[in-house]
Amino acid sequence: MQRSTVHLVRHGEVHNPEGVLYGRLPEFHLSELGRRMASQMAGHFAQRRDEGANIVLLVASPLTRAQETAQPVAEALDLEISTDERIIEADNRFEGMSRIKSRLRQPRYWPLLVNPFRPSWGEPYSEQAERVMRGVQDARRRAVELGGASEAPAEAILVSHQLPIWVTRLAAEHRRLWHDPRQRECTLTSVTSIDFEGDVIRRVRYAEPCADLLPGAANVPGA
Repeated sequence: MQRSTVHLVRHGEVHNPEGVLYGRLPEFHLSELGRRMASQMAGHFAQRRDEGANIVLLVASPLTRAQETAQPVAEALDLEISTDERIIEADNRFEGMSRIKSRLRQPRYWPLLVNPFRPSWGEPYSEQAERVMRGVQDARRRAVELGGASEAPAEAILVSHQLPIWVTRLAAEHRRLWHDPRQRECTLTSVTSIDFEGDVIRRVRYAEPCADLLPGAANVPGA
C-alpha cells in the first residue's frame, strides 16, 4: 500500500502582550520570535527535502498566525499555501478575554465549567478531532496524487493550532480526548507527524525543530 505522512505543525509565537485568549480572532500576527521560529521550522523541512523527503503539499488554517507560519515553508519548498477551514483553532466561549484564571473565580462563568470532559466552554474535543482528521485524510490523498510516483512516501504539511492538533493526536493513538491542558505535548512550531499505509495510521511521531527558541516564549493557548 502507498505510504504517506501528514505533518501537523503548530504556528509560531504570537504577538500578544495583553495575554488574550485569541481563539479564532483575526489579525493576531506572529511576534519577531514567532517569525524566527517559522523560518527555522522551514529550514527543518527544507533539509528533510534535500535529504530525499517527498514533500508535495502545504496547507494552513485560515487564521493569520498559521498563514504567516506557513509562508517561509512555502518559500523554502516552492509550494503554494492551500487553506483549509477544518484545521482552524477550536471555538471557545472565553475567546477575546485576558486573565482567564481570575475570571474563572467569577460565578457568572461557572456554568461554562460544568463538564470539562466535553468541554462545556467550547467546541467538543470529539468534533475537533473529527474535522481535523478529515482534513488530514484529504491532505494525505492529495499528497499521494501529487507525489505518488516517487519511491519516497508522499508528505503533506498542515499548519494548525495546539488544541486541534493535540486532540487529533490523542484520537490517532486511541487515547481519551479529555486531558489536562498543561500536559499537551505540542509546543510552538512543533511537528506531530502521522504516518499512513493507505488510509491506515501506522505511527505518530513528534519533534520540536525550534526547541532552542522555546525558553522564554509566550505561550498563551488559543483555546
